[in-house]
Amino acid sequence: MSGPLVVLVGPMGVGKSTVGGLLAERLGVVFRDTDADIVAARGKEIADIFVEEGEAAFRTLEKQAVRQALAEHDGVLALGGGAILDADTRLNLAGLPVVYLSMDVEEAVRRTGLNAARPLLAINPRKQWRELMEARRQLYEGVARSVVATDGRTPEEVTQDVLDVLELKTATAGAHPDTPQEDVVTASVTRIQVGGTAGSEPYEVLVGRQLLGELGGLIGEKAKRVAVLHPEALAETGDALRADLAGQGYEAVAIQVPNAEEAKTAEVAAYCWKALGQSGFTRTDVIIGVGGGSTTDLAGFVAATWLRGVRWIAVPTTVLGMVDAAVGGKTGINTAEGKNLVGSFHPPAGVLCDLAALDTLPVNDFVSGLAEIIKAGFIADPVILQLIEADPEGARSPAGPHTAELIERSIKVKAEVVSSDLKESGLREILNYGHTLAHAIEKNERYQWRHGAAVAVGMHFAAELGRVAGRLDDATADRHRTILEAVGLPLHYRHDQWPKLLETMKVDKKSRGDLLRFIVLDGLAKPTVLEGPDPAVLLAAYGEVGE
Repeated sequence: MSGPLVVLVGPMGVGKSTVGGLLAERLGVVFRDTDADIVAARGKEIADIFVEEGEAAFRTLEKQAVRQALAEHDGVLALGGGAILDADTRLNLAGLPVVYLSMDVEEAVRRTGLNAARPLLAINPRKQWRELMEARRQLYEGVARSVVATDGRTPEEVTQDVLDVLELKTATAGAHPDTPQEDVVTASVTRIQVGGTAGSEPYEVLVGRQLLGELGGLIGEKAKRVAVLHPEALAETGDALRADLAGQGYEAVAIQVPNAEEAKTAEVAAYCWKALGQSGFTRTDVIIGVGGGSTTDLAGFVAATWLRGVRWIAVPTTVLGMVDAAVGGKTGINTAEGKNLVGSFHPPAGVLCDLAALDTLPVNDFVSGLAEIIKAGFIADPVILQLIEADPEGARSPAGPHTAELIERSIKVKAEVVSSDLKESGLREILNYGHTLAHAIEKNERYQWRHGAAVAVGMHFAAELGRVAGRLDDATADRHRTILEAVGLPLHYRHDQWPKLLETMKVDKKSRGDLLRFIVLDGLAKPTVLEGPDPAVLLAAYGEVGE
């Protein structure tokens, strides 16, 4: 074996994987990425290795992965952005057909500015990019046989340039595709329309990667001020976004709030109102909520109540935020009496679901979000369940083969429902499948349980309730258990807590007076309302859940 046919080097975000895949397809060979090799070998994402083991440990792994790939692979090979920092690696690349894919600083920031998966670009993208490139440009050029610029060019154009500079012949005859596409690193963007009802404007949910460039269009020309509301855990991301917006001419302010459910209180909302008042926020200005479902719930509520309603944009960074909280316009905060009891229906101007934000999400948070995806499968789209059953381990990871499709399908389910029923007067109730018990568990645990974990237990209960009530067949009820267990979600809660849970459920938003209402299934994808079930039926169903 003589080594790879093509080796691509260049900085993070330049599009090595995109171009590498196209090159391999055109040449009729296999594409390989050393970063993907490391992830597969270690069972964790690159960013996690950086955080948990340090950059030095990662560079050692990277050096080994590159050496092995150069020895084994004869197709197209892409190296990680910092692989050329190692002197031995540079020596091993000598004489090989190496192409350096380059881009300038503004292009780099546009592509990677919101990407939490870039561990070396987390705080000030422009400044850190310049520092990285000052340290690495000569190294890239030193190992490369040719340099191909990617700025403002399509993947196909860059691919053709690489073929030309290396004088490589494609495996198949015929012209390469000339359909206009996004720039070299922008994967396809799915746009999901959410219809306007009850006087609200329609809006789009965008799902893809590198979506920062879409913000300007959503903010609009009338806005002078922008408030970036973010949790403490995303302080660096929030400040980077604020700085980027300030650089675009907006009066931008970052408002930091507590993490998770601790943000959803009247006290935190009042703190946000005060910040808006001190910033001179007017009705034409815009709030951006960056973070998980709790943050977007709060941001939407603050937007709904400031000046009786200002525009807001959701930038969810968790699975739960993307498929549930950021879509539909339900905003709210918690009280001592229960979850989301104070709120408003106030749809966003748009939602940006940048899948890159999931690459560094802790596994428990990612898996928690799967509960809402599984819910969408049971109430409306069984293909979701099939995809998860085919590869439950893959479903647990952002790198799984069906992650984008699972998220898109779930959003489409919710978008279709809320487009016809914004204010939960009818059809929208089906989205609460599993949530009546889930909210009671969350309150009982003082919101220390993850929402998805509570929803998983709630769906198990709803399935058993449907079975005991004679509405749901055994096979579909049992399928709840197997799918939830397969991805690592809980099925059980403490048996002795039933009396407290029952009392809490009586003040659930779906109740009518003292009449309890539950969403159950009459069959797969056939949700319906079970109203006022016999207490003995409820207890029997919980008997399968309690432990």
